[in-house]
Amino acid sequence: MPSGFLAAAYIAASILFILSLGGLSHQERARRGNIYGIAGMAIAIVATVSSDQVSNLGLVMVLMLIGASAGIYVALKVQMTEMPELVAILHSFVGLAAVMVGFANYVDPSVHFEGVEKTIHDVEIYLGILIGAVTFTGSVIAFGKLRGLIMSKPLLIPARHFINLAGGLACIWLGAWFLDAGSVGAGLFPLIIMSIIAFAFGVHMVMAIGGADMPVVISMLNSYSGWAAAATGFMLSNDLLIVTGALVGSSGAILSYIMCRAMNRRFVAVIMGGFGTAGGTTSSAAEAGEVQAASAEEVAEMLKNAKEVVIVPGYGMAVAQAQHAVSSVTTKLREAGVNVRFGIHPVAGRMPGHMNVLLAEARVPYDIVLEMDEINHDLPNTDVALVIGANDIVNPAAQEDPDSPIAGMPVLEVWKAGTVVMSKRSMAAGYAGVDNPLFYKENTRMLFGDAKDSVETILKSIT
Repeated sequence: MPSGFLAAAYIAASILFILSLGGLSHQERARRGNIYGIAGMAIAIVATVSSDQVSNLGLVMVLMLIGASAGIYVALKVQMTEMPELVAILHSFVGLAAVMVGFANYVDPSVHFEGVEKTIHDVEIYLGILIGAVTFTGSVIAFGKLRGLIMSKPLLIPARHFINLAGGLACIWLGAWFLDAGSVGAGLFPLIIMSIIAFAFGVHMVMAIGGADMPVVISMLNSYSGWAAAATGFMLSNDLLIVTGALVGSSGAILSYIMCRAMNRRFVAVIMGGFGTAGGTTSSAAEAGEVQAASAEEVAEMLKNAKEVVIVPGYGMAVAQAQHAVSSVTTKLREAGVNVRFGIHPVAGRMPGHMNVLLAEARVPYDIVLEMDEINHDLPNTDVALVIGANDIVNPAAQEDPDSPIAGMPVLEVWKAGTVVMSKRSMAAGYAGVDNPLFYKENTRMLFGDAKDSVETILKSIT
């Protein structure tokens, strides 16, 4: 393919990627945004495979077939509840690819640079491997936490900040050593040592982050994977990879900032770990008050007699796969003249937008799905707030207890509604390990049991 056509194809793909990000910023345009992204990637793949840089087309096609087959298999098998883990592990692939491309590019005898160009190229390799290594191990640990294979509570080892500082200084010193190396053989040693330190830092960084911060971790790793891809683009002199990586990196950084604002947290504080560190202690009923349980039939009666209902979904709804039953209940109530809306906290679930995706899958109308800032001021005028599988995002301790690990975190103020129904399996604390005094408030009713079973019983009682 002539260089002019290749450049034009890359420009077209870049524009489609930008349009894709714009579409994904809103639920109603998300499907169109996905189509733009697919089209852009298809153009990028065809253009790259057709370029003069590809010398062994047969091998490339075989590897693409293997990758495509794996992708199709995963897409067909993965559940919507497993999307956070899937995103985390896919980030790890990007990081590992950056590391492997960096080492391959460094030892490639056909790559020759002199003077300033060589220094710049070596810096690109060093930073690409550094960011990629942190992204790889950090994403693997995030996958383990989200999958329940690793404890969600932060692992806070003594002098961890000094260890991080020492590792950072060591990477800077090793970088200077690497740049001064006169040959590939001499430069490999500091590059390998730096990679080991970066791998270890990725593990330590995410292990020290509490479960409640996982949505921020996901968006942060998304940003890291973008910058790793951009660094790979510089190494390979691929303009499209640079642009795409920069788009992913910057959008992930912005999303991380938004998530931190939603949690009243500083980004540096998240990286340093400690949110939910203290955990919660189980309060006795005598200390906190009596729990008032309700049956699904009683909850159905409350909902039928209400005029204003707000449903707050959480990860428990996702685990139980209750979104379709919730959608059916919503339809029945709206047909009966009840104004039903949804309140979505920015960090509900295990990744940004998780609840929105589940509700969209269940065909809940977009116009009744509102963000926390849009719905909070209406909660005092709400007859029934139905909380399904959520905990930390409706915890009044964030406002009432300055010593709580989640103190200052903006939450959905469901306790201001006339009646609060908490659909939960048990009285267990949320993912952050913090007890919830909402369980014991006078206007709270606990609906114990599997969320899907409970909502389906409600649906039968309404019908």
